[in-house]
Amino acid sequence: MEQVSRMSKDILAATTSLTIDEVRHLVDAYYIMQTDRKRYESQRSAMMQEPHSVISFLADSSRVLEGQVKLALDRYTDHHPVGGWMKGIHGIGPIIAAGMLAHIDIHKAQTAGDIWRYAGLDPTCKWEKGQKRPWNARLKTLCWNTGQVFMRNSGREDSFYGHRYRDRKTYEIARNDLGGNEAKAAELLHKFNKSTDAYKHLKAGRLPPAQIDARARRWTVKLFLSHLQTVWWWIEFGTLPAKPYILTKEGHGHLVLPPNIDEELHDKLLAWKEAELT
Repeated sequence: MEQVSRMSKDILAATTSLTIDEVRHLVDAYYIMQTDRKRYESQRSAMMQEPHSVISFLADSSRVLEGQVKLALDRYTDHHPVGGWMKGIHGIGPIIAAGMLAHIDIHKAQTAGDIWRYAGLDPTCKWEKGQKRPWNARLKTLCWNTGQVFMRNSGREDSFYGHRYRDRKTYEIARNDLGGNEAKAAELLHKFNKSTDAYKHLKAGRLPPAQIDARARRWTVKLFLSHLQTVWWWIEFGTLPAKPYILTKEGHGHLVLPPNIDEELHDKLLAWKEAELT
């Protein structure tokens, strides 16, 4: 059986004209192909004898298709200035960048909070029974994947958001140990089996380590989205948003500027911060 062919130069050139719906489809397709490829490779590795040629074909073909979709989205994001900004951040590749571009409409996101709510990251936003889901489930999943990327890259020297994740986790651990989550722990206690480690932490008035880590990842993703909204608004409209909300307290009380921004935006953000303080 012949392996799946790669895209021609003409097809790659056409990626710059992809519609938003097509980009969304390709992002979804990439993650599906990635899951399939991992399953096929796992099956191939688990076989005690020579793996069947069909399994090998599926594994190899899935890898080719996965790579070709990634290449197409890489070309697409190359032609979007915000895509270029995102890909300049360690850990953010063409899939996450394309997904953000496809699911967020900057014209409807006048503040970072607008994006947080649309991504399901606003804890005050509830999905009531019988109502339409108030957030974008695909964007929420994409944000979860983004948090995983920041966590996995947190040990890298050039990982801007990975370092923010580590700092925030240190802050969350200290706050948890000092009893800052006692009320939340009491609220969650009845949901866990008494034999679990999570129950023991909650009984002691602390959130379990997994929830502390999730909080740090979620905070870091919200920081990234606030930076994305500010940079995107600046690129799109040539001015700061009405509320250029940057998470300013990072647990330490200082301004967290977006990485990889031009000097003019950098100076305007600093001037905005000084005006807020006076």
